[in-house]
Amino acid sequence: MVSVARESSGGVQSLQRAFDLLERLADAGGEASLSELAAASGLPLPTIHRLIRTLVGLGYVRQNSNRRYTLGSRLIRLGETASRQFGTWARPFLARLVDRVGETANLAVLDGDEVVYVAQVPSRHSMRMFTEVGRRVLPHGTGVGKAMLAQLPRDEARALLGRTGLPAYTPNTITDAEELLASLDRVVEQGYALDESEQELGVRCVAVPLRGGPAPAAVSVSGPDSRLTQEAVARMLPDVLAVAEELSLQAGRA
Repeated sequence: MVSVARESSGGVQSLQRAFDLLERLADAGGEASLSELAAASGLPLPTIHRLIRTLVGLGYVRQNSNRRYTLGSRLIRLGETASRQFGTWARPFLARLVDRVGETANLAVLDGDEVVYVAQVPSRHSMRMFTEVGRRVLPHGTGVGKAMLAQLPRDEARALLGRTGLPAYTPNTITDAEELLASLDRVVEQGYALDESEQELGVRCVAVPLRGGPAPAAVSVSGPDSRLTQEAVARMLPDVLAVAEELSLQAGRA
């Protein structure tokens, strides 16, 4: 009986360690060496080597020609399916938000270095914003992206921006990393982020991060800046904050 308990405990521990290594690979931008994983996790090299070898055999990790390890392609299907399920589960919350504010509501998550939109409920206006579910963009030019970046430790946010760069989508896009990082402090202080025609001219977006979930995520309301005036955003903000809190509580229980 004791040996069975020990085997069960060891199996759970190995599973925890394997997922921890996958998370650390993701935190490292998707690629790391065994020694880097050992330094980050505190696990002995032989343990890491054994776990990584198993993950490579299953397709969840891949070894490059430079002997560094990256996240494997088999994770793509899991991630895409999880994103779809998350979006389906969150859609009723977005629908209530649209009923309250009258504009398009979106839900996005941070997947690696990119923002991916996982759900949307459009407004009933003839002139409205259409962000295709599944669309991927860099975080610096979007309200949801800035809301999520603000939740990361600053060294992680700086490293992410270093990997992606800050290309200009419009003349309003912030393309200086230090300026963007400084703006994240204001996002934390006020509890929301704005996209002031930074991704697309004529579009304003207000975004609020979800808290306590398994991955960085944010909910947003977007529309033409002729309707989403600064005064309109101020009126809508309590509703966006309330829905973000509801989603955060539900995500934390999941």
